[in-house]
Amino acid sequence: MNWLIHDYRESDLAAVVHLIDTTAELGQESVFSLAECIGALTSRQPAVVAVHQGAPIGAALACVAGERAWVMRIAIAPAWRGRGLASALLVELERRLVAARVGRIAYVLPEEELVGEGLLNAGYTRQPAVAYFEKVEPLHGPAANLLEDLGGGFLPGDLWGRVAGMEAEKDLIERRVVLPLAQPERAARHGVRPPRAITLFGPPGTGKTTFARAIASRLGWPFVELLPSRLADGGNLAAALRSAFARIAELERVLVFIDEVEEIAPVRAEPAQPGGMHGVTNELLKLIPRFREGDERLLVCATNSIRSLDPAFLRPGRFDYLIPIGTPDKAARAAIWSRYTDGRTDVDVSVLVAASDLFTPADIEHAARIAAQTAFERDLGDRDPLRTPGAGTEDYLEAIAQCRPTVTPAMTDQFDADITAHARF
Repeated sequence: MNWLIHDYRESDLAAVVHLIDTTAELGQESVFSLAECIGALTSRQPAVVAVHQGAPIGAALACVAGERAWVMRIAIAPAWRGRGLASALLVELERRLVAARVGRIAYVLPEEELVGEGLLNAGYTRQPAVAYFEKVEPLHGPAANLLEDLGGGFLPGDLWGRVAGMEAEKDLIERRVVLPLAQPERAARHGVRPPRAITLFGPPGTGKTTFARAIASRLGWPFVELLPSRLADGGNLAAALRSAFARIAELERVLVFIDEVEEIAPVRAEPAQPGGMHGVTNELLKLIPRFREGDERLLVCATNSIRSLDPAFLRPGRFDYLIPIGTPDKAARAAIWSRYTDGRTDVDVSVLVAASDLFTPADIEHAARIAAQTAFERDLGDRDPLRTPGAGTEDYLEAIAQCRPTVTPAMTDQFDADITAHARF
């Protein structure tokens, strides 16, 4: 991705109108006229603009009527078609519409065209009219207020696609978790019961939180993260957990995420120690079966140390799968580095892969950030117009050398042993 997307500004009007006008003959038609699009822009209806090197290359605009919004146009400069820009613009436009409490988002095409397939992939449903697509945003009114009170919300719809590398883990989660929940009727025909609770375990920084958020994004469900440290602020963690789960039960569908779950479900000492976590673990053990009664609910817990969790917490009746998330292998690191280097041909990704053994996705992101900052600072004082902007191979290698991997060889040995002893998928 080498564009930036921002809210429409008045200074964008001429460029956006030019885009709309010049792309009408390129299969980017709309049932809304150019005059109607201009009217929406000048009346400050929701719109976003993508720019590359300061020049607008795409735009998406909508008009809002009550709880329904109509996507009026997605216009992309010819050189940028087929590169994911349309999806990126639609995601950003949807985010603004949801924030405005829009309940239904509709897109009407004059006839079948390629964008229809993209709308289906983005969660829209074709209605019985000529190329009429509609997307329902399910939470409004009291449910939306409850979700906001819980600190939750809907995530961008493209997070699953943004998970770079980690293809083995991604494929496993797709097959075992996402598809049965997304297609429950088909799963039921084969006797498959969709999971209600899973635990992701592995060394720190390997992407467990990223996967939890991506699952919610892929399903289109609201995401609520319960933070043990915040729940404990009231002084009674067991009561706070009970209250939180009672409020979550009012939501029709939800993905609940608890990170570092070992903080509230450690191995219980016998006999119970005064002031210990025995009562908190017991409370959580009672709450999970009730949570599992909902058809469109998923509890995702994450831990860096699965061996420190109470055995009763992990048994099959409570958690369907215990899925290991390890450090990325060479192929995964290559995919992650390619994402951060933006496919530049002057960067030797294979060299970066070899130099970043044991690096987690978070470690790679940090190294890429350091290299980008180095290139940025160099550019501030560089007067050479022929120099290619951006970080090069040496910049990335220097950044890697400055980073200390989060995961040590001892951690990987422990993780391998944990897979043998605990993994269930």
